[in-house]
Amino acid sequence: MSYTVFALKWRPQEFESIVGQDHIVGTLKNAISKNRLAHAYLFAGPRGVGKTSTARILAKSLNCKEGPTLKPCQKCPSCLEINQGRSLDVIEIDGASNRGIDEIRALRENVKFSPTNGKFKIYIIDEVHQITPDGFNALLKTLEEPPEFVKFIFATTHPQKVMPTIISRCQRMDFRRITTIEIISQLEKIIRQEKIAVDKEVLFAVAKSSDGSLRDAESVLDQLVSFAKGNVSLKDAISVLGMVEQEVLFSLADKIIHKDPAGALKLFNDIIDDGKDPVVFLVNLIEHFRNLMVAKVSKADAKLVDLPQEICDRLLEQSQMLSMEEIFTVFNILVATQEMTKRLDSQRIPLEISLVRLAHNKSEARFGSSTARQAHPSEKLETPSIPQAPKDKSNLPPKQEPEGKPAVAPIEKNVPPAQQIASITLESVKNVWDNIINNLAKIKMSVATYLSEGQPTKVAGNMVTVAFSKSCSLHKESLEAKDNKAIIEKAASELCNADLRVNFVLVADMQQNTEARSTPFIRSALDMFGGRVIKEE
Repeated sequence: MSYTVFALKWRPQEFESIVGQDHIVGTLKNAISKNRLAHAYLFAGPRGVGKTSTARILAKSLNCKEGPTLKPCQKCPSCLEINQGRSLDVIEIDGASNRGIDEIRALRENVKFSPTNGKFKIYIIDEVHQITPDGFNALLKTLEEPPEFVKFIFATTHPQKVMPTIISRCQRMDFRRITTIEIISQLEKIIRQEKIAVDKEVLFAVAKSSDGSLRDAESVLDQLVSFAKGNVSLKDAISVLGMVEQEVLFSLADKIIHKDPAGALKLFNDIIDDGKDPVVFLVNLIEHFRNLMVAKVSKADAKLVDLPQEICDRLLEQSQMLSMEEIFTVFNILVATQEMTKRLDSQRIPLEISLVRLAHNKSEARFGSSTARQAHPSEKLETPSIPQAPKDKSNLPPKQEPEGKPAVAPIEKNVPPAQQIASITLESVKNVWDNIINNLAKIKMSVATYLSEGQPTKVAGNMVTVAFSKSCSLHKESLEAKDNKAIIEKAASELCNADLRVNFVLVADMQQNTEARSTPFIRSALDMFGGRVIKEE
């Protein structure tokens, strides 16, 4: 007897076996019970989530000897023929190879003939979005007013490509991606029934790699069972899938948190030596920091993180060592690295630069330490102070605050004379711009990261205008917050030795070299290799 792969052997044969689509199952069962079935359905959703299987189960429910019924008997000729794909009354059509007007005209003519054995003639058209506009138009009239014994079930992974006139004549049902927990549960059921020895970590790895597709997960499990000599181990799964272990992601995040650039580089080098794809690794690392954010906000809610509870607990523990702003900063840097890898031939170099930058200890304090997070806007930056003559305050009367306004302790500043303000030029601000950003990084990394995307473009009196491209509107909004703006003005004032204020604006077009030079990762690459921007596409 020939071998049957898991994806076919464990294909749902009744409504109760469909995984993760309770909203669809409930609607169809109610429609059958109340005899309110539509003449046409559109099943939309990602691959491998049960669209075609649900269509076949609905067909069996309608044409079963006991039907219409919620539980097909699986024994009558109609049920057996549908299961074997040879029913004359249930016609499955591939939309990709029957997409033209001639094929649709033939279908339209055949619709007129009554079913052979069952009560209904059911057309299941898979990947219906592949049908041409002419083909769709030829089907419209028949679809809107088919014979009473005809039902249409369309399935597609791209519902946006289906003509609106077709959708308007169907009842649309959206299938969702199946959660990791649901996939793991189904895989556990399979290995119990098949009596296969599989480590628990393997099921998690397979479920994560399937991206919400149960069919993909079953196919991968089938492949792993064939690959492994005995028990299917996590090492086997990593070898076959080329994925990065969850433990490695935790370790790399620890290197970033504890400011260990050498350790981060070594760990990354080991990952590449193991044959992992740098692009896949970067996606996994971004997803890890996303999970840290969700775990921190939701207190390790497994439903929101979509991971087993024990991993959610570890994520929560690690997230406590990071502030939300630090997680956002890492996330922004990693996403920008993705864009950089698309422009460069090397996928490794941008990742190395980013990892070193994230793990580089500028402030001699751990990234997630309480010392780093408690830095206050009023703290002085490490810049040389200007000696001042001592003042005798004994004869000065106390300053009276206006009524109704609380006394506010002023931030100590070296107020320069008017001629010093007049001497501040755009060129002088540009000369110390990198120093301003570096000093801000010691106080608040997110402010430094956002400000590095802008460029000073104008100085009028003591007002410095910093321009951002329109794509950086969120950066501008964040920097305009009262506390953030105060930190920037203090840093700029001390380095320029003038009482400066800053104003942030959005511009339609920034000069290409300026825009590229201000991007953090390109800045890092240029500084590391001593390069310059020649042309940006």
